[in-house]
Amino acid sequence: MSSSSSVRSGEGGGRLLVDEPAPNVARLTISNPGKRGALDHAILDRFASIMPALEARCVIVTGEHSTFSAGYDIGDLPDEVFANEAERLIAHPFAAAIEAIEAYPYPTVAALNGHAIGGGLELALSCDLRIAAATIAVGMPPGKLGLVYSHTGIRKFVDTIGAPRTRELFLVGRRLDARTARDWGLVNAIAEPGRLADEALELAREMAANAPLAQLGNKRVINAVVDAHASLPADVERELIELRRACFSSEDFREGVRAFAEKRTPQWRGR
Repeated sequence: MSSSSSVRSGEGGGRLLVDEPAPNVARLTISNPGKRGALDHAILDRFASIMPALEARCVIVTGEHSTFSAGYDIGDLPDEVFANEAERLIAHPFAAAIEAIEAYPYPTVAALNGHAIGGGLELALSCDLRIAAATIAVGMPPGKLGLVYSHTGIRKFVDTIGAPRTRELFLVGRRLDARTARDWGLVNAIAEPGRLADEALELAREMAANAPLAQLGNKRVINAVVDAHASLPADVERELIELRRACFSSEDFREGVRAFAEKRTPQWRGR
């Protein structure tokens, strides 16, 4: 994988660029400049297909220029298909991409060169480590969009930053600067100004040089220990899935997304 490759969803759509910046290190770069790195079908499908095919001993996930990802690409869906298409994008391509990242057997690093919002932040949190530029912000805006977030996604935040801070992140919905994100544990380190790409690559090189069997084994043990505390009773899990599914057809979700795109205060109806 010495040369760069990508796929595009169509004119103006997103791409996932793939290159090898160092031996045994793969770098995946989210490129959707017209939509602040929004995760569309092409980008998500590419994550799902490329991750199982990689053989690198460390993978870097980053964004292009000064943008990481603003989350799901649902802002331009027409009203007549909004509910079905929004659910289809979030429920399948996004879930498949996240699962592919989490299932990668070797270490993964998210290099946050720009804001990581909503699904963009969950994608970053699906990597083993995160290093950020000092100028970035992170946030989870479901409450401001009328969206019920997935229980699997919220579990990831609880595992990383604990329940009290997860409540603050989701229920208040404010953005956090890089220093606060580091203090909370959402990012592991803040890069020196202008050195994010270099520091992420240095970290990736170091992990790629470690004993491969130990890396595979330790990552598997960590994930198994975390997963052992994550099971829910079947009836509760069904309830949470239905809560999320119902939100896609709600008036409030449609209004929240439209208001966000139009930069205005949403008019909630509670239905």
